[in-house]
Amino acid sequence: MTISYPYRQACYMLSAHTVKQFPPDQGGEVAFVGRSNAGKSSALNAITDQKNLARTSKTPGRTQQINFFQLTDQQRLTDLPGYGFAKVPPAIQQHWQTLFIRYLGNRRSLKGLIWVMDIRHPLTEVDQTWLMRHVPPHLPLHIVLTKADKLSRGAGLSILEQVRQRLQGEHTQRIVSVQIFSALKRQGIEEVHHYLNQWLSGAG
Repeated sequence: MTISYPYRQACYMLSAHTVKQFPPDQGGEVAFVGRSNAGKSSALNAITDQKNLARTSKTPGRTQQINFFQLTDQQRLTDLPGYGFAKVPPAIQQHWQTLFIRYLGNRRSLKGLIWVMDIRHPLTEVDQTWLMRHVPPHLPLHIVLTKADKLSRGAGLSILEQVRQRLQGEHTQRIVSVQIFSALKRQGIEEVHHYLNQWLSGAG
């Protein structure tokens, strides 16, 4: 599989623990977000065809800051801290949540969200809470159902259709799309690139 330009040249830019540490709010960027242990880092690595761009771990909560990865001078990907099951002190969880909310609500260069969910546990109550409370309704959202290799093709397609029906019934005011994905099988990468290309096309 050929990874399309410029994703293969993605490189680490900086990690932000506070809003003041964010890079200049110009150009365009797409953020990866998801519940802890949903496979977000593995998905980001597969999409950029790099083994270690994003840190992967069997321990949820390893991403503890907002990590910015540069594609071009005016294009970036960002990796947001996972939410849900990370075993960290409440004060750190609160800090993550505040940083998360301020980033999503105020970042003008943010063009869309890749929302990573384990296909075996899609649209959980935690996912729904974060989506409804913290994601601006105007922001395009593409849901990536990871770990599809854990299910048969038929079971995966059935869950995909169920998620689509729920989105149509519960989030009619949002621009939302959804797909199946497997970092292990390298399934669905081109589809993610399609949305990234679409959202970043006006930046750089």
